[in-house]
Amino acid sequence: MLGLYLASVLVPGVHITGTGSFILAAVLLGIVNAFVRPVALLLTLPITIVTLGLFLLVLNAAMFGLVAAMLDDFSIAGLGSAIFGALIVSITNTISSWYIGPNGRVEILVIRRD
Repeated sequence: MLGLYLASVLVPGVHITGTGSFILAAVLLGIVNAFVRPVALLLTLPITIVTLGLFLLVLNAAMFGLVAAMLDDFSIAGLGSAIFGALIVSITNTISSWYIGPNGRVEILVIRRD
């Protein structure tokens, strides 16, 4: 949800209104990424290999746009806004996954110097 908020603040073409829309968009983005994205990734695997993985940016933007198409209070101005919005959401998710462990809890690493 933080990634969606940052995308709506930082990217000029991404607009989400209302707290309920943020929550619903986050849930729908999770569902789309869990079920639709693997199928789309498999279907676009040849072009992803040819572009050395850069097509994944377009695929992530398409999933972002699919969620925007499902909600009335979530709008994206174009492909560029969708790519940058999906990129911000991906970066935010990556950074948050560094701190959240596989059990869903925050992990604290202690380094002892003896």
